[in-house]
Amino acid sequence: MYQFQVNGTYHQVLDDQRLIDYLRDTLGLRGTKEGCSGGACGTCTILIDGKKSKACVVTLSQLDGKKVTTIEGLSEREKSVYTYAFGECGAVQCGFCIPGMIISAKALIDENPNPTSADIKKAIMGNICRCTGYVKIEQGIALAAQMLRDNIPVPAADYTAAVGTPLHRIDVEDKVLGTGLYSDDFKVDGMVYAKAIRSKYPRARVDRIDINKALAHPQCITVLTACDVPFNKTGHLTPDWDVFIKEGHVTRYVGDAIALAVVKEKKYLDEVCNLIDVEYTELKPLLTPEEAMAPDAPLLHESGNILSYQTLSRGDVDKAIAESAFVVTNHYSTPQTDHAFMEPECAVAYRVGDILHLHSGSQNVFDDRREVARMLGIPDESVQVHSMLVGGGFGGKEDMSVQHHASLAAWITGLPVNVRFSRQESLLIHTKRHAMEMDITTACDEAGNLTASKVSIVSNCGAYASLGGPVLQRAGTHSSGPYHFENFAFDGVCVYTNTVPGGAFRGFGVTQTVFGQEQNIDELAALVGMDPWAFRYKNAVRPGEALPNGQICSEETGLVECLEAVKEAYYSSPRSGLAICMKNSGIGVGLPDIGRTTLEVQNGIVRIRTGAACIGQGVGTMATQILCETTGLTRDKVLVESPDTVRTPNSGTTTASRQTLFTGEATRLASVKLKELLETKSLDELNGTEITEEFLGVTDPFNSDKPHPKNHVAYGFGACVAIIGDDNKVSDLHVAYDVGRVINPQSCEGQAEGGAIMGMGYGVTEDFVYKDGYVMSKYGTLGLLRSTQCPKIHVSLIEKGTPDQYAYGAKGIGEISSIPIAPSIANAYRRIDGEPRRSLPLCHTGYRK
Repeated sequence: MYQFQVNGTYHQVLDDQRLIDYLRDTLGLRGTKEGCSGGACGTCTILIDGKKSKACVVTLSQLDGKKVTTIEGLSEREKSVYTYAFGECGAVQCGFCIPGMIISAKALIDENPNPTSADIKKAIMGNICRCTGYVKIEQGIALAAQMLRDNIPVPAADYTAAVGTPLHRIDVEDKVLGTGLYSDDFKVDGMVYAKAIRSKYPRARVDRIDINKALAHPQCITVLTACDVPFNKTGHLTPDWDVFIKEGHVTRYVGDAIALAVVKEKKYLDEVCNLIDVEYTELKPLLTPEEAMAPDAPLLHESGNILSYQTLSRGDVDKAIAESAFVVTNHYSTPQTDHAFMEPECAVAYRVGDILHLHSGSQNVFDDRREVARMLGIPDESVQVHSMLVGGGFGGKEDMSVQHHASLAAWITGLPVNVRFSRQESLLIHTKRHAMEMDITTACDEAGNLTASKVSIVSNCGAYASLGGPVLQRAGTHSSGPYHFENFAFDGVCVYTNTVPGGAFRGFGVTQTVFGQEQNIDELAALVGMDPWAFRYKNAVRPGEALPNGQICSEETGLVECLEAVKEAYYSSPRSGLAICMKNSGIGVGLPDIGRTTLEVQNGIVRIRTGAACIGQGVGTMATQILCETTGLTRDKVLVESPDTVRTPNSGTTTASRQTLFTGEATRLASVKLKELLETKSLDELNGTEITEEFLGVTDPFNSDKPHPKNHVAYGFGACVAIIGDDNKVSDLHVAYDVGRVINPQSCEGQAEGGAIMGMGYGVTEDFVYKDGYVMSKYGTLGLLRSTQCPKIHVSLIEKGTPDQYAYGAKGIGEISSIPIAPSIANAYRRIDGEPRRSLPLCHTGYRK
């Protein structure tokens, strides 16, 4: 028997088990989150006798006679201080890491009430945050320490919430105290658990599946295979992703599901899965696009091994290049990388009559509904999806991962079913940033005026389509960079292979091509005899000028201002590098692109209902501020509902940096109508009133024959200067972004800081490692940057948007914030030693030898 205390209460336990399972499943203390199960991420940080530890690697047998403190065990004073400090500093985004961060902060402050910045960085070194870049978390801890040390009272709530004010995140308390529910926190009476067994090989024929031994296990409820699925495919745009691989069919990567075991108790999942016997005939995998495009290559899909070709041509590119004074051509390689969001995928589903209820943490509940209903062969209306808190996404939670399996098991068994990935399953299965091989030619005249660029891209699609076509298209259309010249062409191909599928990832292909183009720009500048800043300033697109794709830049275009904001930083050091970029807001290219919001007045409160998913960017806070700006109401009169396919209108996927503009404008339109009603009636008198508005972004199709097509509703622009310190590591990142209008300063800065660190990781430390088609990477070996590895980040936000524009002029920062970082670092290193760096992660740095 093991005896110990948890938050001051004694417990006696006979059976040994992991502490995190006991806390979450037995005691219901769900503020302690499970992120990696290997002690690497820190989301499950707790105190044992006042010292930090990781609940996922501690067992109850190690606790005899000891005292455990979780986030729930903080004093009321500590809870109120941390909630205020983290809200005031904007330290919370997706929130999944925050309880662990606060426990680490408590351990520090209890011993050192007046910590330095270095002390704080060291204290949270064992806690990874993928959203914030750590800056605002460190500021929040410093403020909390000051308030606790000096006994400063928590200020009264400020309900001012107009556009531009530093409103605390509407979900800050839930995320700080761990009371907000993520998918794995959602519990249903009688809940059972399911897990899929995966392919033993990257490519193999499944000859036989024997489930009899598994079915005989007393804990096993059922085992499902392809024969149990009405429509055995999923896929956002192309339904080519198998729910399960059938007997006689061929697997396409090691993440392919073969069968799904449903058991009574979670601890028996692996035991039952190991009883499922699968016989294979191993086949030679196609691991590169070159292998897959070979004339004699076997077909990975019936349609062939090519998912998509994309081309665009404006002007006479070859002639312009031939006549140019200076031409640079280089080949660039970028790898797959993992989103590494803090919350592993999880879904809970249950059936009530003919209605399936699904609780998930994805980037669009309506996409979940459509794909699950199609799989089950039932009407969309028979699937009701509710969004839980989402512990980070970055594009990696757009595709089906666990939702379809939980739904299938619940539909067939009639029982509530939880399906949750371990961290290693998450790495193995969900989509990655596409690996790309790129040939980029860039040319200019003797005076340094850009004349042409020609880009060729080979994108590794992986095993399934996901969003490979649109990612390739966006990579191509943005590969020119934000410069004014008329001759531009790209061609690209996205190729199926037997690797983990590529999918949406912050930057959506632009991160890859800008890495190459911005290095070409530096080389051209050297040939002309101009410095890189002056060369870019000369060629940067300005209001009224056309981008290389033909779209005319609107008056609020702020690229020149971005360059001016980082000019001093660039010239401050001979060890600096520069890169600039652009990124669309909205899906665009003529496709349906709609934001929707419903405002409902109920008991003196305005309820904002929108299907727009919050994956950490703060969409609910943004909508609140736009409503308050428009109507003059205060924050305490507003409540934001979670996305739900029954209650909230479809506002499209949280992708393409679109929700601030699209849902923001829909909210503004609805708020204008509410304001008109409030001129003659009070909120109480308007009880029961509903107002629904939508905003449609009208754009021209890709490859439109118009001289100046409008491919996207808006573009954001950005610049980054990276400075390399004497230790050969990045010491400073100076970033400037044209965001149109800042809705919430802390949120906008936090996105810029988080994007900077994600982009830096992509540049210098992150990789996704295979061996013969098998995933070798672990969460602790992905190369994710920790607090002590991060440089100083200096953020400038350029606001040229005006209140009469969509969403008061705001156009988003989610994706662009990560795009120019890696090329600026590459250019800085090249400036120091003259060595070109054509692949990622960068070699010959202070990070990689």
